[in-house]
Amino acid sequence: MSLQIPAISESDSAEPVSVSEAVFGQPYNESLVHQIVTAYSAGGRAGTKAQKSRSDVRGGGSKPWRQKGNGRARSGTICSPLWRTGGVTFAARTRSYVQKVNKKMYRAGIRSILSELLRQGRLVVSENVFPDQPKTKQLAGNLRENGADRALIVANKLDDNLVLASRNLPGVDVCAVNGINPVRLVGAEKVIMSKQAVVDLEERLA
Repeated sequence: MSLQIPAISESDSAEPVSVSEAVFGQPYNESLVHQIVTAYSAGGRAGTKAQKSRSDVRGGGSKPWRQKGNGRARSGTICSPLWRTGGVTFAARTRSYVQKVNKKMYRAGIRSILSELLRQGRLVVSENVFPDQPKTKQLAGNLRENGADRALIVANKLDDNLVLASRNLPGVDVCAVNGINPVRLVGAEKVIMSKQAVVDLEERLA
């Protein structure tokens, strides 16, 4: 059984593309989508924050002053967190935020997102949107004519015309098929793909 991804508008030169229900006709799995979005976002965190605990601070080998008789509170080391130059009580350490997600789960989550986008009418195919010159005005006009001021544009292969024309448009993101990720798909108001991009994506997810 096959489904059809419609063209972005009646004036578009692209025709509806037939796709497999195994890729674009899956039920929406909210828990799986949440898991892969969270894992992808967590994987982008640097995790490089680091602070010194009292054991990392240089010095502190001897007591600053004797225990009794000088009228001051007792102190054992200048590395104490109570001191201005001391260590941090619960010091942050460099860590990885990566969450493991199996490849089958990740692909199933992407299929679920694409299927839901198609059901909501937010996934369309177009050839007229792609500019033939690196002109922001041309790309903005193409999107405006098709009623999609904010969109994720997916091409089978990025070219300079598309990249340069889109980089100054707020709400417009571009990527190649191999650059698709769950965060981009979920956050897109509309996903516009070329016919070849749809074919390539289906092959990758089949």
